[in-house]
Amino acid sequence: MDHSAIRSQLPTLVAGHLPRNTHRFTFRVYDDKPPMSSLGFLIDPKPFEGTVVAQTDSAIIIKVARTQFAVVDKQLATQEPAVGARIEVVPYARRDFDGKRLDVPTEETRYTNERQPYTVRSVILGGATTKLPIPEPRCPELAALVRQLQEMPAPDGFRRITHLLVDAGARDFSWVDPGRADIIRTPPAISFTVSTNKFRGRVTLLYERVLDLYAVELHDGDTRVERVSDVYFGGLGEVLERLIDDGVWRLIQVRTLLGKSARARH
Repeated sequence: MDHSAIRSQLPTLVAGHLPRNTHRFTFRVYDDKPPMSSLGFLIDPKPFEGTVVAQTDSAIIIKVARTQFAVVDKQLATQEPAVGARIEVVPYARRDFDGKRLDVPTEETRYTNERQPYTVRSVILGGATTKLPIPEPRCPELAALVRQLQEMPAPDGFRRITHLLVDAGARDFSWVDPGRADIIRTPPAISFTVSTNKFRGRVTLLYERVLDLYAVELHDGDTRVERVSDVYFGGLGEVLERLIDDGVWRLIQVRTLLGKSARARH
């Protein structure tokens, strides 16, 4: 979506929906570019409701408050609502494997010197790391693989690799955590099932000790359908994106609450 074109069109598109005593308004764009806070952190946008006031070939314009508007990329919206409809919009947000948003505040009970309890709520700016649902490895090579999956960015630059796995529906995790003497006979590995439009089945990430590289295998039941060998740690995200990431996570969920029924997309 062309941001400069939308910016030039908006004053005309929203003019009839502003209070008579003001000509100033604010807006936020929802497309495939993650929003950034005033502090420079990438943020996960919250769901919101509003009324559709206009549409262009590429955008849906929604009034969300007295002088506040939202611009949703029409190509990413799951529905094309009618002008005048009241809608709910749920943009993509990074999540943990349990489905919770990463920006949900955590609560911790602490105590004063007099042993009086108090609650501390905190949020990690920019999103917390999504940890793999496996125990702390004893094998250094497996620990390194876990750390790389949790900390390295996915190719889109917004998510980390573990977020890519969450969005692919990764579950039923298993792992191989060998002792030093068994690292070649039973290589360190992490395995899980995914379900996307690209692949449904089991994915295994293997550490290859001799080459100090990784291999990625796809299995459909007992049949191995693909193996990518000689993967450097910096290429894990690109390989996993190519094999299992169907891009559905990018869609902006739109649901009509009141008004004419919407036309489904995607």
